[in-house]
Amino acid sequence: MRKETKCIEGGYVPKNGESRLMPIVQSTTFKYDTSADMGKLFDLEASGYFYTRLQNPTNDLVAAKIAEMEGGTAAMLTSSGQAASFFSVFNLAGNGDHVIASSTIYGGTYNLFHVTMRRMGIDFTFINPDCSDEELEAAFRPNTKLVFGETIANPALIVFDIERFAKAAHAHGVPLIIDNTFATPINCRPFEWGADIVVHSTTKYMDGHDATVGGAIVDSGNFDWMAHADKFPGLCTPDDSYHGITYAEKFGKELAFITKATAQLMRDFGSIPSPMNCYILNLGLESLAVRMQRHCENAQKVAEYLQSNPNVAYVTYPGLPGDKYYERAQKYMPEGTCGVISFGVKGGRAAAEEFMKHLKLAIIATHVADAHTCVLHPASSTHRQMTDEELIAGGVKPDLIRLSVGIENVDDIIEDLESALNAIAEK
Repeated sequence: MRKETKCIEGGYVPKNGESRLMPIVQSTTFKYDTSADMGKLFDLEASGYFYTRLQNPTNDLVAAKIAEMEGGTAAMLTSSGQAASFFSVFNLAGNGDHVIASSTIYGGTYNLFHVTMRRMGIDFTFINPDCSDEELEAAFRPNTKLVFGETIANPALIVFDIERFAKAAHAHGVPLIIDNTFATPINCRPFEWGADIVVHSTTKYMDGHDATVGGAIVDSGNFDWMAHADKFPGLCTPDDSYHGITYAEKFGKELAFITKATAQLMRDFGSIPSPMNCYILNLGLESLAVRMQRHCENAQKVAEYLQSNPNVAYVTYPGLPGDKYYERAQKYMPEGTCGVISFGVKGGRAAAEEFMKHLKLAIIATHVADAHTCVLHPASSTHRQMTDEELIAGGVKPDLIRLSVGIENVDDIIEDLESALNAIAEK
């Protein structure tokens, strides 16, 4: 099936007389005839469900759809995109380990890595995604366990060179994890460029309607854990907390990563989404392909308008010819990037905040990447925990406005922007 069809048909195929829509199994608990039957589940000798804190049929069906869309072998859903990022890293790295991450990742992820996970004993090196080959090579250490980046950085809109970083990671025997939230599998499939694991905040375009918070982790099934067994004892040696199972031996490279994340991390942290939320997420996935096309078409027109307006200081959008990342975007996302634009207005930070006050259609909101047009000043909200130096290193100027272009009529969006720009020009 092609990607547009997978959005509709992936993950769930009803049998004769079964529900046409993916069913909601709104239950915490599942009944078995004998203790032996349940014991097989606890030993991972049989597939099935015993408690929704680990797995649920509805959740797994939606995860299977996302795995199909990304071209992966296995996937799991989490209660948020933050949980997905955390699980994907913590599944491989622990106390005393090291991770390389792009310095331009989303502010919440940066804080998760830089502050919270450092308290767990994991060290992080944040590297400019446009660093030289020598700088990238120098970042690796003997205890490096993975490399982490974003397809399109939020909100700097830097396009990550997936193929380059994948080759560097693999040369050191570690996987590349890519946050593909902004591009979605409609516009980019990182596995085709060498990435090993993909994460999503499904709260964004995948849901697309401000309805459900969630996350997803997808494994490509390509990374050979046993070939690097000394680096990944959690996958390649017996897990005493789960009956001595060695995940990479029992489940192979196709299923080991997700099985461990489910049996161990989800068991202990319990960051499971509700079945109802997964059902709503699936409704969003069904329209993802058509919505992404509209988001990109609208954003392209809006970016071109902003570029031509004399009151706008700069515009960053990878779809604009002449943008620093235009050529790279054409390589990885030839059919479109996303609906998010970063720009600044003349007059700096104060003018940016004044401009936002005059918007009528576009609302000020922390959210991004959904059907409604919204704006945000990251330096005073999502990235407010970062210093000016950290902001600049992350590609976020103090006056930057993040505009998430929705799927309304594009002329209405442009008229709203023009009215606000005229208002600040008059002052």
